[in-house]
Amino acid sequence: MEVSFPVVANFEVTYHQYLNENSEVTHPFPSYMTPDVLRFLYKEMVLVRTFDTKAINLQRTGKMGTYPSILGQEAVSVAIGHAMLKEDVIAPYYRDQGLQLQRGITMVDIFRYWGGDERGSDFRHSREDFPICVPIATQCLHAAGIAKAFQYRKQPRVAVTTIGDGGTSKGDFYEALNLAGTWNLPLVFIVNNNQWAISVHRSNQTGTLTIAQKAIAGGFAGVQVDGNDVVAVRQVVGDALEKARHGHGPTLIEAITYRLGDHTTADDANRYRSKEEVQSAWTKEPILRLRNYLMAHEFWDNEREEKLIADCQAEVAQAVEDYIQTPRQTLGDIFDYTYETLPPVLAEQKAYASRFKEKAHHD
Repeated sequence: MEVSFPVVANFEVTYHQYLNENSEVTHPFPSYMTPDVLRFLYKEMVLVRTFDTKAINLQRTGKMGTYPSILGQEAVSVAIGHAMLKEDVIAPYYRDQGLQLQRGITMVDIFRYWGGDERGSDFRHSREDFPICVPIATQCLHAAGIAKAFQYRKQPRVAVTTIGDGGTSKGDFYEALNLAGTWNLPLVFIVNNNQWAISVHRSNQTGTLTIAQKAIAGGFAGVQVDGNDVVAVRQVVGDALEKARHGHGPTLIEAITYRLGDHTTADDANRYRSKEEVQSAWTKEPILRLRNYLMAHEFWDNEREEKLIADCQAEVAQAVEDYIQTPRQTLGDIFDYTYETLPPVLAEQKAYASRFKEKAHHD
């Protein structure tokens, strides 16, 4: 005898796109998405890519440490930066250059950070934004704490955290989801699903059909967006921010992108990806997509393009010069900024290090 049981819950994940890979409009743009805004977003993406290329060159020539490229994923970071209000706070992961630049964090700051200089985390602007987080998924719990503070203070502010697709397999991520849903926190999770967690493909990371549906376990909404469509990402992130700002809880956004470069400069993606896969992804990348749309509607032209490239190169070149001219850190810096009062064991190590340095200098 066949037994029928009642369905107690149903869930869905929606997919959002306004500008497809052929630069065709699939849905009418939001009213605020004027030609001026589109041009701004385009310029920011080009600037980030110019910065990114130079950062890789600095690492390759021994002037900076390991660096994570944002190549092909510029739309996600730039759109988040445009959507956030000044009073919001970001708890970023390590591929957020586009949003950081819009929030007043300088290229020199970012160069310094990846050059091993902790002064790169001492932002002159956006003082409450958290520093770049390399440990995987811990920033999600930081963001939950920030959001709880906003809620406790009754402030109309939102915490935003970003993470890669691989990071959503970590326990920290699920714990943050649970906190956000249980406490109805003003928190937005944004997953940059670039298909690869270093050398592990998305299909080998999780059994879920989408990453967005992981929000269901936390008791709130998850949506999916074309991460190569800067218009769509801007709209979805803006909606989630306003929802959270008005006390309606968290959102998980999965942005579908592709990592066109290596995971970091310590990686060689040619060892685990086919050339055909990467070549196909290049046809969908965000900068070309928006540029073709702007050109087709006469919102952009070759003269503007040439000037933009020259301006971006000049800005990045000045930032490199400022970074190279940064005074060296002192030996004491590694000890002096961890504790308010240096513990005896570290004081002993600092004294030993000073003696060792002095001896090496004389030798």
